[in-house]
Amino acid sequence: MTDCEGLLHPAAIEGIRLFNQGKFFEAHEELETAWRAEPGPIRSLYQGILQIAVAYFHLTRENYVGAVKVYGRALKWLRAYPDSCRGVDVGQLKRDAEIVFAEVERLGPERLSTFNLALFRPIHWTHD
Repeated sequence: MTDCEGLLHPAAIEGIRLFNQGKFFEAHEELETAWRAEPGPIRSLYQGILQIAVAYFHLTRENYVGAVKVYGRALKWLRAYPDSCRGVDVGQLKRDAEIVFAEVERLGPERLSTFNLALFRPIHWTHD
């Protein structure tokens, strides 16, 4: 069960807003707040999004190993979710992250410094 009905936790909304501004560390903090506050299964959606934020943060620090490791964890959390959940376009988020990490893999750790940060895309979601 993924619990896709209902509204996002306010801290998750703030986390997505920060993510979309490229403030990945801060996004992680807000999403973690939402994850800790949420008793239901939607917690794993918040966990998956925050792991993508952490992976992107690692990329901005040119930490290849950390980014790849955390991205793998994010995929496990997001796997069960349909393309849309609580207004979040989870399918697009997964596709966007796949594009980012295909480029990361192509570059490898030796050329990660040349990674194009413009490949980071915002999370699409509908506001209620």
